[in-house]
Amino acid sequence: MTRYFDPTLLRTFLAVANGLSFTRAAAELGISQPAVSQQIRRLEDAAGRQLVSRDTRTITLTDNGEAMAGFARTILAAHDEAASYFTGSAMSGRLRFGAADELALSELPSILRHFRQVYPRINLELTVTQSGTLLRSLERNALDLIFINQEADTDLGRMVRRDRLVWVGLDRLELDPTQPLPLVTYHAPSFGRSAAISALTAAGRAWRITCNTRQINGILAAVRAGLGVCVLAQSRVPPDLRNLTGRVDLPELPDVEMALVANPRSASEPVEALTKAILNLPLAPIGR
Repeated sequence: MTRYFDPTLLRTFLAVANGLSFTRAAAELGISQPAVSQQIRRLEDAAGRQLVSRDTRTITLTDNGEAMAGFARTILAAHDEAASYFTGSAMSGRLRFGAADELALSELPSILRHFRQVYPRINLELTVTQSGTLLRSLERNALDLIFINQEADTDLGRMVRRDRLVWVGLDRLELDPTQPLPLVTYHAPSFGRSAAISALTAAGRAWRITCNTRQINGILAAVRAGLGVCVLAQSRVPPDLRNLTGRVDLPELPDVEMALVANPRSASEPVEALTKAILNLPLAPIGR
């Protein structure tokens, strides 16, 4: 006898298994609690085994229920992948995507992972480097879409978020206003570097570069070592560092835009698909 397990019943079962609650499963799925109970009974009938044990206070999975949960996850993952492939993921080709170093450390990896699952026939190639380098690569037709930091109101590409640049360093860092400000920064060209130097120069504040790097991890390592201060978007200050703007006469910094810039010579469909996926990207601090 061939047994068939309806994906709808499997999803309901997993909702119950994950929360061990029929009430929470009903709320999650947007159906009534009796409907959840009915679907679980139908799945148990299909399996010919008891999957859920219930008393007046608790819900637990039986041994067969634990086994079914593992099978359900595998079945539904394959089902979703097949559904994505045949409902919109027929798009194929190559998409050369570039992301500024610090932007690639936030929620972007999960966005790209989901994009590859939905569009498995698109060969996604990722380049991570500084914004200025990405712009030059786009101009020489080496990239199709880039996600960069740039000066606010540049009107280049599509803005994802606007934020304020701030000075960042250790909370205990002592800065002598009579001495040059120790600055940790990217190599040129870098908007953050230019903004920092321009603001200090305009304020008549002396500075010296204590660390030059091409990677955000190098910047964070130097700042955490107490070598100086850096410039980051306010929303991306790591939890272990502090916004030092306003301390010891540190000047105000300009706004920054995180923007998507497309190559007009590239195929528009893959570029627009990834653009839409990133436009709702939430901001989060850079991790430790």
